[in-house]
Amino acid sequence: MDAVLSALVEPHRREILRLVHREELPAGRIASHFRVSRPAISQHLRVLRDAGLVAERREGTRRLYRLRPEGFADVSAYVGEFWDASLARLKAEAERQELALRAEARAQEGVTE
Repeated sequence: MDAVLSALVEPHRREILRLVHREELPAGRIASHFRVSRPAISQHLRVLRDAGLVAERREGTRRLYRLRPEGFADVSAYVGEFWDASLARLKAEAERQELALRAEARAQEGVTE
């Protein structure tokens, strides 16, 4: 999971992931979206590949890259633990407020009768 988190820290890498999320792309086309050197993009792609976030496929002399959603599984599960706890607290608070509003409404009905 540390390799994935380290890979995601860099903004160019996050943008590369957005690009290859939609479709498999050759390295040159990925590089054309950035104002950095092709070797720099190649290094970013290597980091993403080593972290398991992209898959590389060779087609002749071209290297094609696509997103590997399964590469995010550990990070997703980790973040999900916090998200689930937050949602549970939000649900409990919403239910508490709903009960309070119902009690207030019943009390007001008793006053107006």
